[in-house]
Amino acid sequence: MSTPAPGEPGWQPRLVALDIDGTLLRWITGAGTTHEEVPDAVRAAVRRAARAGAHVVLASGRSPHSMTGVADLLGLAELADDRLWIVASNGAVVTRYPPLEVVREETFDAGPAVQRILQLHPEALVAVEERGVGYRVNRAFPTGELSGDLIPTPVEHMVAAPVSRVIIRDPAATVDDFVRLGAELGLHGTDYVVGWTAWLDLSAPGVSKASGLDHVADALGLTAADALAIGDGRNDVEMLRWAGRGVAMGQAVDVVHEAADAVTDGVDDDGAARELERWFGTGSTADAADATGG
Repeated sequence: MSTPAPGEPGWQPRLVALDIDGTLLRWITGAGTTHEEVPDAVRAAVRRAARAGAHVVLASGRSPHSMTGVADLLGLAELADDRLWIVASNGAVVTRYPPLEVVREETFDAGPAVQRILQLHPEALVAVEERGVGYRVNRAFPTGELSGDLIPTPVEHMVAAPVSRVIIRDPAATVDDFVRLGAELGLHGTDYVVGWTAWLDLSAPGVSKASGLDHVADALGLTAADALAIGDGRNDVEMLRWAGRGVAMGQAVDVVHEAADAVTDGVDDDGAARELERWFGTGSTADAADATGG
């Protein structure tokens, strides 16, 4: 008998790749941040997948140190046979946890791209991660958008050596402004992704959540065909295309929906849980304990 194709009856994901903000965590109305609390239905569904033997991998644009807390909220480490895999910084950094250990990092020379962007957006905010501490920034970012300590640093010092990612933020600009900016600049030798706001992530060419997840799948002896991926942002497009089954959250923009095999409910309606229930079922004594953090 042939193996069921991804998404068909009889198929079950062996790797579950989950975005965090807007997928597991709900957005705070009017803010560019999310509640650091996983809804009960989502927590139970994620844990059900882990209990069924799936490798649950968090894949986010967040830095590694701001992702471990979400893994702890889900209680994933206690359900895993080995340390968790985490794909951070939009795929530029792959880690194991706990304890947090960087096992793969893709760096690049960001100086030329940053200089070109600042010529067009001279008031833009720039940040580079200072791992385990926070970020080096040229000026303060809006409250809540970056985690950890914010260390004032001249831009030229931030990008003097290769880095894994650079964040560009302009509160006076719009998402459409940054979409046009990326297209107009071309940014040769650099990949980029635009966020929900006027937020641009710069990374090495070919780096995305998909490239990070491909490394994890290979280490686990799996392939993209074994993977279910759920996400809501432009930085999830490559991941959704890579996975055997890629699912967009209901509130995602059109370009994300178009990259996906299916669309689930929005984050406020626990869309990630609805999708996971298709493959891992629902309702058990363990789920009741999970819903209360037990």
